[in-house]
Amino acid sequence: MYRFLLTRQWVILTLVVLALVPTMIELGFWQLHRHQHRVALNQVIADSLAADPVPVESLTAPGAEVKDADLYRRVTGAGRFDPAREVVVRRRTNADDKVGFHVLTPFVLRDGKVLLVNRGWVPAGPTQTAFPEVPAPPRGEITVTGRLMRDQTTAESGIKDLQDMPDRQVMLISSEQQQERLGRQVLGGYVELTSPLPKGAGPEPIPAPDHDAIGNHLAYAIQWWLFSAGVPVGWVILVRREVRDRAAAGRADDGNGEGGDGEPARTESARV
Repeated sequence: MYRFLLTRQWVILTLVVLALVPTMIELGFWQLHRHQHRVALNQVIADSLAADPVPVESLTAPGAEVKDADLYRRVTGAGRFDPAREVVVRRRTNADDKVGFHVLTPFVLRDGKVLLVNRGWVPAGPTQTAFPEVPAPPRGEITVTGRLMRDQTTAESGIKDLQDMPDRQVMLISSEQQQERLGRQVLGGYVELTSPLPKGAGPEPIPAPDHDAIGNHLAYAIQWWLFSAGVPVGWVILVRREVRDRAAAGRADDGNGEGGDGEPARTESARV
């Protein structure tokens, strides 16, 4: 009755089912891990934003990578802005999804090391290649406070780090690249400025991250697991339907080959 399962068509279908089930289960766990990562990151962000500011050099150093636990941690530093060495970061949007630049200004600490400070967003000029109008930062020695961030990479941001950019423009914030450009020791990572903010015209401050949203990863995980359960159920339904159809076809063939009294029907040539 089930010999049809050995036909080429059914062997291929069965192999596809056997491949789909573990793949869908794995995709479900992948989405679950993304959900768990997001929940953990949200907790890190919430804890970091609630913590008291600490000196920036207690969490990072030249050539260092910002740790996950220190992301968005509020840090402080005393020194002077160096607007002459300022660059802008291309293809950045503000809260209204307008495309412009982020302003990246070196902040020279008292010990001579440089802290990269993202002062906020400014609109683009007539063209993306022209350097925008950027309000000057505060003069003299001040203390800045900001959220500590990790160096940007193409893998995490999805933004390609293009070369041969217009003068004083970059695609990604990289302390390593800025250290080479400035010729000074640059602390790993950068900060998003939260204080002092401009009282008048100035770069638009970068808003604090949303640490309440968790996305749809958990729902996607459940969907994949439901699909993985539905595929073998569908295969069983198809097999039973095929058995039923073959049985019905067999009964029809038997009926066409027998007379009304159950005896084999005679052909015309046999009667002659």
